[in-house]
Amino acid sequence: MSTVTVPANQASWEDLQCVFGQRGIASVCQCQRYKLRRRESFRSFPAEERAQRLRDQTQAGHPSAASTSGMVAYRDGEPVGWCAVEPRPAYEGLVRNNRVPWADRDERKDDETVWAVTCLLVRAGFRRDGVSHVLARAAVDLARHRGARALEAYPMTTTAALAEELHVGTVSVFAGAGLTEIGRPTLRRAVMRIDF
Repeated sequence: MSTVTVPANQASWEDLQCVFGQRGIASVCQCQRYKLRRRESFRSFPAEERAQRLRDQTQAGHPSAASTSGMVAYRDGEPVGWCAVEPRPAYEGLVRNNRVPWADRDERKDDETVWAVTCLLVRAGFRRDGVSHVLARAAVDLARHRGARALEAYPMTTTAALAEELHVGTVSVFAGAGLTEIGRPTLRRAVMRIDF
């Protein structure tokens, strides 16, 4: 079985929504948790608006679009995974809410050359089969190819987390893609990074 990734704008909107599914936290979130703007709460707009925001952000189905904010994984032509990856300042909820530890870091939060992975989602039925590893490696390649100075991820340190917490990936997945741990904001959350 072969797993390949494409920028989200090269995937159809239907394929992207197939990955997010019709029920469960992913279908409700639509990868907007870290995209919230100042004064927005997760409950302040309906799931339909979150889906529309994702559609606008990814430009899914528009291969000639200038930018994308993620990738879709396919296994033998079937959409099986999603990875949110783009410049870190695009995730206002991430940098604004201090979800990343900034103590002892001589770096601007709004540095466009530092990219971030905030979501690594694999469809039920395809989990624990290497799709996350393919997506993490592809995120590294995409960030490097697009001129990033570094790529960060904020995974869980254990798989004994709640299912909805694992949307950020695990330490082992990102370690396999070449990222190293640079911080531990909580016992169960790591900050990992690769510099190019």
